[in-house]
Amino acid sequence: MNLFWRECRAQRKSLIIWSIGMLFMVASGMGKYAALGSSGQSMKELFAELPKSLRALLGIGSFDLSSAMGYYGVLFFYLALMAAIHASMLGANVIAKEERDHTSEFLLTKPISRTRIISFKLLSAASGVLILNLITLLISIAEVSHYSKGEAVTGDIVVLYLGLFAMQLIFLLMGAAIAAVSRRSKLAAGAAASVLLITFFLSILMDLSDKLAFLEYLTPFKYFSADKVLVGGGFESIFIVLSVLIIAVLLKVTYGFYQKRDMHG
Repeated sequence: MNLFWRECRAQRKSLIIWSIGMLFMVASGMGKYAALGSSGQSMKELFAELPKSLRALLGIGSFDLSSAMGYYGVLFFYLALMAAIHASMLGANVIAKEERDHTSEFLLTKPISRTRIISFKLLSAASGVLILNLITLLISIAEVSHYSKGEAVTGDIVVLYLGLFAMQLIFLLMGAAIAAVSRRSKLAAGAAASVLLITFFLSILMDLSDKLAFLEYLTPFKYFSADKVLVGGGFESIFIVLSVLIIAVLLKVTYGFYQKRDMHG
């Protein structure tokens, strides 16, 4: 357990910075909702005039922007991206940092197996993404409830963040798997970020053209998107099963390659 707490302390400063950033995004985003609502112009009419391509880029979709929850659905589009970036970078760095910081030899001289090492590292990383998820969830409930004029929003927001946590785990383990496979640890975080951005832009392309809907299985950003909860009525079981399978495969890859990995430094 000492390794678990060591890893938690190592990501403490980063977690604080990310948490402050997410708090600021939620507070400032809902503040803009209040400002637009008080301008006297219907937000629904305002955004309806935008081209479909711009609506897709902004993540507007079919949300009712006149309601606090509908507006938050658009904001969640960007919060999910930030949470995914945090998770993928954390997953990559939790493995690569030992070689980067030249502490791998010290770690491997300890009387602990590689399986336990990677297990504690992944548990600490999962704890980090869960904490960021919970902090953002709580501030989101507080902010949206403040502007929702009595509308019940807590249930929908909780479901959104359950889906977000599943997506965070996918990107966390994707980053860890890339770092475990890669021979050049310094490039792992960049490679993980590249894969993440490709899947993100793929989700935007799907919003631009209905003909690309079949590609939704390739991007976790579509598995638990806000429009599935707020407009579509909930998550599809196929994406829950697919997420479990992806997580299982990524775990197997991470453990398998970490066991065989040549540690330098």
